[in-house]
Amino acid sequence: MDRLVSPPGEKQPVIIFNASTRITGMSQNASFSLITAWALRLAGQPVIHFVCSQGMAACVLGTNREDVWREPPCKRCLEQSRRLYKYGEIELFSNITDPQLRATLEGLNIQQLTGFVYKGMHLGELVLPSMRWVLRRHHLFDDHNTKFLYRQFILSAWNVACRFEDVVKQYHPKSVLVFNGMFFPEATVRNVALKHDIRVVTHEAGIQPFSGFFTEGEATAYPVIIPASFKLSKIQNERLDDYLADRFEGKFSMADVKFWSSMEDLSSQLLHDIDRYQHFVPIFTNVIFDTSQPHSNLIYPDMFQWLDSLLPVIKKYPKTLFVIRAHPDEIRPGKASQETVSDWAVHRNISGLKNIRFIGPEQPLSSYALIKKAKFIMVYNSTIGLEASIMNIPVLSAGRARFTQYQTVYFPKTRAAYLKKLDEFLKSKKIKPLPAHHIQARRFLYYQLFRTSLSFEKYLEADGIWRGFVRLTNFQPDDLRSENSETIRVLTEGFLTGKPFLNKE
Repeated sequence: MDRLVSPPGEKQPVIIFNASTRITGMSQNASFSLITAWALRLAGQPVIHFVCSQGMAACVLGTNREDVWREPPCKRCLEQSRRLYKYGEIELFSNITDPQLRATLEGLNIQQLTGFVYKGMHLGELVLPSMRWVLRRHHLFDDHNTKFLYRQFILSAWNVACRFEDVVKQYHPKSVLVFNGMFFPEATVRNVALKHDIRVVTHEAGIQPFSGFFTEGEATAYPVIIPASFKLSKIQNERLDDYLADRFEGKFSMADVKFWSSMEDLSSQLLHDIDRYQHFVPIFTNVIFDTSQPHSNLIYPDMFQWLDSLLPVIKKYPKTLFVIRAHPDEIRPGKASQETVSDWAVHRNISGLKNIRFIGPEQPLSSYALIKKAKFIMVYNSTIGLEASIMNIPVLSAGRARFTQYQTVYFPKTRAAYLKKLDEFLKSKKIKPLPAHHIQARRFLYYQLFRTSLSFEKYLEADGIWRGFVRLTNFQPDDLRSENSETIRVLTEGFLTGKPFLNKE
């Protein structure tokens, strides 16, 4: 696959890189970067695609968790790249092994690999979220297979860094667009770009169907700047209420993933149990390997340590019924967690505690029905916390979430402060929800839904084969001009003039 267009002249190019969004087929995030590239080129902005050409010993989507020794499916990936970038400017990178690095990595254990630094680059740290995501667990085994994969990822990340350094020196890019920013290929490119003071934009799936979220920050942390003067109008409130009405019935999806085919109300047995206790407190968990988790682990090293810290508290308050709700994504086909809250519940023998009920990820019980009965709810970083605040139920969060950047929930800054606030809540007969939490939660959710989620619906439809994958609609080239599309206007202005990636009011 040779370069098809000569290098750009005086204009600095935008470099686009997304090696972790697909192998074959077209994922939503692969389509977002491709459509962005087309729109920028039509606007006169040179674009270069940084493309892997067997440039990694192991990659995120090409790793087989059951057989980490299997080579990645590079042939299929390259065939797809040829189709996607047929008429674009590309810079290929292949794999050049660093013998010194390879020798240095030999014999290191998992703890040493996690903290590994090479020539000033924290490669172990860059690779860790990818390791957890691929292996579907937070706590990594210190075994032969895990150490082998960790070494392969570090070697691959270093090669990406070296090859991208060459691109930076050759083109002096205006900016860089990468998927996610957490998986190691894109995280490495972002790291190199920031070192050279190059503007980096990351993207992820937005909240609305067929929508993307673009930001100069870390997309998985979802930084959103809401003007202090912003107040929902009557029409905006009605628009949000219409969305919430569907959401509370389970009629929602993200990145074309629909978690519930149906939602069930509370059983008569659970209602009977709730009535037998003085108070009722649901606890909502997350998927431990999700790329949002590193942002969340501030006062606890991980979600399971948070759950462990709750057990003595639960024992202390036998007149309060606690329901632990496992996230439905723990058992998503093809992405099932290997370190689950269900397993934690068994290992901690929580069935031996009379005032705990456990609801597994396979049970389609309505979380909103639990919230309506609650004295208050506890979350780690689950979005259900934002929705509970909208429902005027007090929320105590143990992890940093997208919405904790605003006063939407109770979010103590230290573990001691968190446990003190929890004890205070459990002792109180009733907790009054803060009006500010309700107001700020609605403001934040509205911004997420209607200001930051850029719609690609004109250009994409479900491919009907793989969930979350898409195909292009029959749109015209002029549909990719800013005067004909709000999304394209936002993208072109964002890249060309540095404006925030926000829809109009």
